[in-house]
Amino acid sequence: MSKTQILNTLQISQKLNRLAYEVYENNFNAKELLVVGIEGNGYKVAELIHDRLKNISKLKLHLGKISLNKDKPWEGEPVINFSEKLFVNKNVLLVDDVLNSGKTLMYAVKLFLDKPVTKISTLVLVDRSHHRFPVKADFVGLSLSTTLQEHIVADFSKKNKEAVYLT
Repeated sequence: MSKTQILNTLQISQKLNRLAYEVYENNFNAKELLVVGIEGNGYKVAELIHDRLKNISKLKLHLGKISLNKDKPWEGEPVINFSEKLFVNKNVLLVDDVLNSGKTLMYAVKLFLDKPVTKISTLVLVDRSHHRFPVKADFVGLSLSTTLQEHIVADFSKKNKEAVYLT
């Protein structure tokens, strides 16, 4: 299987810096922001955004993780590693690495819909534009049209060697 690098470490860093500023611009009036990453690479992107926000803003930041079955998210409830009181009447930023069909983000957002949150925003590093669900990312690092047979793989396994590939 061949793979083509579409983002290298520097490009990922530049996109994350821009995204962090966009998130801050859209939440500067908030007192607190909960950054929630979807388990796996989504959580890694959330950590990187959280770190950048710490450096550029005075927001009180919280970092959380949400776990769900990405293939069959309707089977079982999402599991969170933070208390519900962290997001009641607060702004929430839901983060994933790649937006494909919108299914994962849709089921992750569902967790917050019956709670009194102030605002929910979504952020993805790469948007593939194959939406089957009525979900869009509010903040996008790279929009890339691909075929249904192609896949986007984000690799955060080696520090300072992060990359995103088209396979």
